[in-house]
Amino acid sequence: MVTSIRATLKRKFLAGLIVSIPAVITVLVIVWFFEFVDGILGPLYNKMLGYNVHGLGFISAVILIFVIGIISTNVFGKKVIEFFERAVVRIPVFKGIYTAIKQLVDAFSPENNSSFKKFVIVEYPRPGAFAFGFLTKECTIKASKSGKELCLRAVYVPTNNLYLGEIVLLSECDVFYTDIPIEEGIKIILSGGIAAPSRISESKE
Repeated sequence: MVTSIRATLKRKFLAGLIVSIPAVITVLVIVWFFEFVDGILGPLYNKMLGYNVHGLGFISAVILIFVIGIISTNVFGKKVIEFFERAVVRIPVFKGIYTAIKQLVDAFSPENNSSFKKFVIVEYPRPGAFAFGFLTKECTIKASKSGKELCLRAVYVPTNNLYLGEIVLLSECDVFYTDIPIEEGIKIILSGGIAAPSRISESKE
């Protein structure tokens, strides 16, 4: 009887812990981000106003990002951003860093139709082992001597969470196209496979 009660209490505690951890981590991340942004702009307002208004720096940052989003979606704003990018890429040190970060962010942007095309499954890194990946490019390689063409599929396979991975070139027959949307595929990768459905069907598109 006592053992049964202990087992029940243990299961309930573990269930509560599993539910609480994501919520606690989310709150901690939001608080950290709030304090980080507010710590950057907060001192400026302290000097201007002469007293501390907690949260004013964070609110200003949110408004600034929103304004930048509005500007970047119109013709004039795009021209300004393009001018800024051209100026940045001319600086040797900033060129490599800015370009790499921009390409990485653009790849995971839902508005970028030229980044991830399909959420796929490939046999990688060895025969008999399979991995989730994202179809990024379809390319054709032509041999200079034989003149034969080889149609390959470039697949990005995340190896460390989501932002680090490897590019694998495979033939079309070695790529399984799933019916899982890109957004859901990203969730599956971030969850370590926990969010993967129990049954995956082949894409009909």
